[in-house]
Amino acid sequence: METIVLYPSPGMGHLISMVELGKFILKHHPFFKIVILIVPPSFNTGSTASYIDRVSAATKSITFRQLPPVSLELDSFSSMEAVIFEAIRLSNPHVHQALQHISLTTTITALIMDFFCTPAFSISTKLGIPTYYFCTSGVSSHAFFLYFPTIHRNTIKSFKDLNTIVHVPGLPPIPSSDVAKPILDRASTEYACFLDFSLYLPKSAGFIVNSFDSLEPKILKAVSEGSCNPDGATPPVFCVGPLLASEDRGGGTDDVHECLKWLDSQPSQSVVFLCFGSLGLFSDKQLKEIAIGLEKSEQRFLWVIRSPPSEDKSKRYLPPPEPDLDSLLPSGFLDRTKDLGFVVKSWAPQVEVLNHKSIGGFVTHCGWNSVLEAVWAGVPMVAWPLYAEQKFNRVVLVEDLKLALRINESEDGFVTAEEVESRVRELMDSDTGESIRKRTKEKEAEAKAAISEGGSSTVALANLIKSWKLG
Repeated sequence: METIVLYPSPGMGHLISMVELGKFILKHHPFFKIVILIVPPSFNTGSTASYIDRVSAATKSITFRQLPPVSLELDSFSSMEAVIFEAIRLSNPHVHQALQHISLTTTITALIMDFFCTPAFSISTKLGIPTYYFCTSGVSSHAFFLYFPTIHRNTIKSFKDLNTIVHVPGLPPIPSSDVAKPILDRASTEYACFLDFSLYLPKSAGFIVNSFDSLEPKILKAVSEGSCNPDGATPPVFCVGPLLASEDRGGGTDDVHECLKWLDSQPSQSVVFLCFGSLGLFSDKQLKEIAIGLEKSEQRFLWVIRSPPSEDKSKRYLPPPEPDLDSLLPSGFLDRTKDLGFVVKSWAPQVEVLNHKSIGGFVTHCGWNSVLEAVWAGVPMVAWPLYAEQKFNRVVLVEDLKLALRINESEDGFVTAEEVESRVRELMDSDTGESIRKRTKEKEAEAKAAISEGGSSTVALANLIKSWKLG
């Protein structure tokens, strides 16, 4: 039996889509064995341990190989991305050992890795294992990083100081301040690591992307034709998405979540859902402003609230405590809105919520998994990015894909109650909102067709497997 080794970066969003890739391969080509290398997370990444246990119990052909922990002084890092890059770099000897050990009993057909895991590229090359990059974000993000070395060569300024529009083949114009947050500063460690990844991209055997052909056709064409890599050849692109979690994680029980019971009593497509990912946190002031905006909008809402980020630097990578709604929300808010809204503490089953008939809109942080989940459910979005590549995703979602409305924030990222009220109303009750809803419904049908028998993503996977068989 041949083995495919998957190497995700620590972090729930990256792990889940990599696991779903493994399941998708096994569903159509069950003769493979999947081994997933796990770098122990050094910080809060969501409940990865219980998730891994559930997958191991349900899918016997997927095994997880925990790499030894590495020691990190978290306070010395400027960002979570910097922590991840260093954890991966320090794990390189363990990856080498793991690949050699796996090779003793089976043939490793391919190593498929996350962009964070670029340090392992030299190991797989040395061992003669074909290496593919798995893009957990869209083709658009991939296109940007392919073109990144060209942008780097043509300017000596940081993106944060450019104050211009960045042009990448196939992409809508990107304001320089909207590129991925970790690469805004040219002098940062993160910038150097992402540039290194970008230089390795064209050396890989191919790109596997969590998207589908008809979601980002213009961008896919530009990448496939080589426009984004003017320096040389571009490896083949395989869009195999949408790869979505088949079950929600984090609830921990078989009971129906209380918010789903509440949704059952609401009219069809009448509720706007606000949820910002496991790492999306707001200040006290911003939470109050959202509450005022929601109340003024007079729209039905389901809102997931997390505690604000801790002022204590030593706690910035730890999970936040349970929110105290009485102190975080305006006085009397919960009573005044009890007939229109429902507030959930910390976590809700997002996949189930988005697919509920009562949901008519989604205010999202634009994490790619959440975007795909909304597309799959046919739910239009308001794009409110918070970290990572989310501002970049917003530009693509609003300007190119036309699946979302843009929320406008001040320079420091603050969004007023008036803006929340306007965007929620526009999404739920306007011609513009209706046209976005119609387009999202079209993409929903295309997403489901893509992963069905004979669909574009299933065919792309078959072509990938065929290339492995041909060696």
